[in-house]
Amino acid sequence: MIKAVIFDLDNTLVDFMGMKAQAVEAAVHSMIDAGLRLTPDEVRERINAIYQERGIEFQSVFDQLLYDVFQKVDYKILSAGIIAYRRAREAALVPYPHVSLTLFALLKRGIKLAVVSDAPAREAWLRLCSLNFHHLFDCVVTFGDTGERKPHPAPFRRALEMLKVAPHETLMVGDWPERDMVGASMVGITTVFARYGDTFGTVSSNARYELNDISELLQVIDKENELSQNG
Repeated sequence: MIKAVIFDLDNTLVDFMGMKAQAVEAAVHSMIDAGLRLTPDEVRERINAIYQERGIEFQSVFDQLLYDVFQKVDYKILSAGIIAYRRAREAALVPYPHVSLTLFALLKRGIKLAVVSDAPAREAWLRLCSLNFHHLFDCVVTFGDTGERKPHPAPFRRALEMLKVAPHETLMVGDWPERDMVGASMVGITTVFARYGDTFGTVSSNARYELNDISELLQVIDKENELSQNG
């Protein structure tokens, strides 16, 4: 019987890449309005290069951009970019369709919920609190909790320990086959690919199940429970 579901956070519960794109776009135009003498395309290219080098969660991307341009940080331009980014991020950070309904349906069934994310703890919790999801999960495991990123088995094992469930009683829902599906499989967790959040054009996820809508997860659980009873 399925007793717990572990979710990835970004591009599984929330459209992280969509949110990021909208927030960066707002910051680009605000910094130009504040005096950054580059074209929008030039600013986007520089920001994308910094994210590619330092990681998508790099928190000082605008500082780095301005230092690269001026060899110092212009705080007028920096502040304009940060404020525009934050305002756009708050507006764009929304769950995928049917996420809230599905989470509450799982809770009504008595299923334990967890998040395993490679995001820094602060950023993961900010996103969860912004969505008012922070009370729904029995545990949240981030990079800082184990010092390992998916597909390393440590984050998955930590979640299982905190949930007090066995791997065969657990589903893992995520959008990144090479991290979410591979890592979960390594510890014996049943894998569920969030096709609706795929940003890589994945052809084959190698997951046991695939979801075009997160609400389909309830049917997956019913099927798994039926197999368990008949097996």
